[in-house]
Amino acid sequence: MSGTFPTSPTPRDVIIRSQQNTIVSTTSSGRRQARQIDGQRFALTLRFPVMTRAEFAPILAFIMKQRSQLESFTYTPATMEDTRGSASTTISVNGSHTAGDTTIDVDGMGNNLTGVLKAGDFIRFTGQTKVYMVVEDLSSNGSGAGTLTIEPPLRANLSDNTVLIYNNVDFTVGLTSDIQEFNIGTSLYYQYEVDLVEVL
Repeated sequence: MSGTFPTSPTPRDVIIRSQQNTIVSTTSSGRRQARQIDGQRFALTLRFPVMTRAEFAPILAFIMKQRSQLESFTYTPATMEDTRGSASTTISVNGSHTAGDTTIDVDGMGNNLTGVLKAGDFIRFTGQTKVYMVVEDLSSNGSGAGTLTIEPPLRANLSDNTVLIYNNVDFTVGLTSDIQEFNIGTSLYYQYEVDLVEVL
């Protein structure tokens, strides 16, 4: 692990992709068969505004520290790092869950709340680096418990009382290429974009 990606300057925009491997075959009659292969990862492209040398220098130095694809680091998307829901308490896993599960029992929420977490929110579990997406709104019952629905399926087992991270969700990522390049215009302003992929 080689640190946290600089927070300034912020990218002009961030492209987030879900890479999910599938095998699809279609017969001449049109019958389609599809099978999913384990190993979903999020990939990100950060595109920066035109920068001065002073603005770009911290980013360039950080990229050089990664030694191409050797190292991994954390990055938190500035516009999607927090939940859109009303969550404000410590939400924990209720019971144990095994790799492959997509529904996770949780507790620790306020009683009888709707929209505690919202579909499209990113989350992570303490002790694991994989980031998941909430795919159905999470509500709580009269005991502050509920069922969280996520994609992709869990990559690793979860134990009881594992804490859910729903704000400042950081991705553990690495560079996707051994070659990194940047443009310097004639007016000495820099242009840069970088591709990252989850490291699991």
